[in-house]
Amino acid sequence: MTEKNMSEQKGRAAATGNLNVEDARIGIVASRFNSFVVDRLVAGAEQTLAEHGIGNDRITILRVPGAFELPLAASELATTGCCDAVIALGVVIRGETAHFDYVCSQASAGLMRVSLDHGLPLGFGLLTVDTEAQALARAGDEDNKGCEAVQAALEMLALKRDVRR
Repeated sequence: MTEKNMSEQKGRAAATGNLNVEDARIGIVASRFNSFVVDRLVAGAEQTLAEHGIGNDRITILRVPGAFELPLAASELATTGCCDAVIALGVVIRGETAHFDYVCSQASAGLMRVSLDHGLPLGFGLLTVDTEAQALARAGDEDNKGCEAVQAALEMLALKRDVRR
């Protein structure tokens, strides 16, 4: 269905992903591994949530050992129904073995599965980088992927709500 058709069918403007979601309950799942970067992603996510009117009383944060454990934690939040959207934050830095490839692909696939299986907007903030410098550059004040993951999740939550009206 095209955006125009959806608009005509619903008799109103097409869903655009308005971020008016102050009532949202948000879960953040964040890895402890590479916390020197992940903590900056979490801070960026919390700041962006606050900018959208979502206070700490509406945020649940779960810390997990590493990126590989993010999907299970996200699934637990989805299963309980305590969250309208989940933000997954972690960092995998390439090493000398193929371990990087397995962790990145399986964590990514697992998070996508949680989102689709539960119809849950999920902000993907899992950095997969070659160096610590690249990770830090993506978790800075000017460019913070934690902020971007929140933006994406909130937009998808608003879109989901609009489509279901």
